[in-house]
Amino acid sequence: MTPTQEIPAPEPVLHEDVLSYTPTPGNVSLSRRRAARLLAEWGYDELADDVALLVSELATNAVLHGGLQRRLFRVRLLITATALRVEVSDPRAERLPDTRKPVDTDCYGRGLLIVAHIADTWGIEHRTVGKTVFAELRLAPAH
Repeated sequence: MTPTQEIPAPEPVLHEDVLSYTPTPGNVSLSRRRAARLLAEWGYDELADDVALLVSELATNAVLHGGLQRRLFRVRLLITATALRVEVSDPRAERLPDTRKPVDTDCYGRGLLIVAHIADTWGIEHRTVGKTVFAELRLAPAH
């Protein structure tokens, strides 16, 4: 018999918001503004711009590459004592995001590079239907 390891309890959620949107470009702007407003309301003004940019880049990818007609994309913001997590879910599991090296003349292709630069970590989680792309920022425990 092997010793069992205790699984740490998940951190309590201090703030959370989830909202689904139709996959249109206008809803990328709405989700970005909502994220910035919520961060300010929750007392994280200093992170509002970075979080708005993360939401914007991930939501844009969901609309351009993960959207399906009559299927929503979802934006979730989650704050614990040590992390702020942005999640954007869409219905297209077969279309996984990847960073690439755009050339100077490319108009697109920098979104995940921006996400990787701002976030402490980012990744993809597979869902029963679709995928979730997330980005996390570490928070100082004393906030």
